Amino acid sequence: MLYAGFMSAALPPFPKPEEPDGAPRLLEVGSAADEPCLRADAARNRARLLEAASELIAEHGAAGVTMEAVAAAAGVGKGTVFRRFGDRTGLLTALLDHSARKLQGDFLGGPPPLGPGAPPVDRLRAFGVAVLYRSAEQLDLQLAAQPEPTRRFSHPSVTALHTHVTVLLRQIQPEADCDLLAQTLLAYLDPALIHHLTRQCGMPMDRLETGWLDLVDRVTGAQV
Repeated sequence: MLYAGFMSAALPPFPKPEEPDGAPRLLEVGSAADEPCLRADAARNRARLLEAASELIAEHGAAGVTMEAVAAAAGVGKGTVFRRFGDRTGLLTALLDHSARKLQGDFLGGPPPLGPGAPPVDRLRAFGVAVLYRSAEQLDLQLAAQPEPTRRFSHPSVTALHTHVTVLLRQIQPEADCDLLAQTLLAYLDPALIHHLTRQCGMPMDRLETGWLDLVDRVTGAQV
């Protein structure tokens, strides 16, 4: 799948945005205060813990991720996990941030059509497909680590996605209310909605993908 194995992948240097001058700058996920430059050994330990947690999720779902289980899987003491992530919510958030940084790297500096170099409509189509499959592959984690409603839309990773979609929409429909329209498009990619459609309604992913492409074309007036 598109984002399988993202937890164990080493993060490349974060690419610079290749957007038009004056475009809002995408935000990096995570907090600078929480993520100082790590020593090499500390960075390796953190990556090992994230990999162990991702394997637990793959085997047992998000419910199987406890601080004790991660410590045992990584072969470290429980205190090490608590010192690195604070609590279970911090660990789940770190896992999502790791994935979100990879996604941002792909749409900021990866190959087209998701990355720069393709027409904005093609990039918007590819963006939604990438987010759909990323969310489907880590749905339990997405739901477990989702911020409370009052902070849900202000989380840096969510803000980054909104900024990117807004930039693309301004290139396609400069006279539209692109800030609000971006929120409308992103609502289609909400993990809770994907959970409902795929697990409760039994819709296949290819139907959701087709629905996203149709939505983009209708919103932007593009012709396939």
